[in-house]
Amino acid sequence: MKNILRGLNVYLIGMMGSGKTTVGELLAKKIHYRFLDTDAIIEKITHKTINQIFAQEGESSFRTLESNILKEVSAYIRTVIATGGGIIMSQDNWSHLRDGMIIWLDVPVDVLVKRLANDDTRPLLHQEDLTAKLTDLREKRESLYQQADIILNISDQDTPEDIVEKLLREIPFHVKPEFNPDLN
Repeated sequence: MKNILRGLNVYLIGMMGSGKTTVGELLAKKIHYRFLDTDAIIEKITHKTINQIFAQEGESSFRTLESNILKEVSAYIRTVIATGGGIIMSQDNWSHLRDGMIIWLDVPVDVLVKRLANDDTRPLLHQEDLTAKLTDLREKRESLYQQADIILNISDQDTPEDIVEKLLREIPFHVKPEFNPDLN
């Protein structure tokens, strides 16, 4: 798989709770890539949780940090990168995402609700009914998520290992052929 990707980064996008970090870590091990999580990097460099950043500095400050981190990590090669759910909302971020392979982990809202019901670490979920908020976020983001190279529909029964196996089968069909000037 590593040879098929030719060093191309893999970006996992999707809603919070879709499993980007868990799947990303497993996928990176399987394809012998490094793994990075943009949210974890932000927490490490700021010495604050995502909740604290949202509360103290606001969402726009967080989004700026997120974009700066994406810009930095996109310079790497052979890296699986789990992104924050809203990273796709900035057009500037797409220029970095498109330099790699983008995979949308598409998880239905009802599954996300089950996964996030007791999670108090998600600042965008603090103020509203969980189902309504996740439905609203998904509706706002779906057309952007659909721009991914691979859209992987995930059910409640899929384990992280199942998802990685599906990706390993799917990725080779979405790698663009290497440019060969002799053929053109």
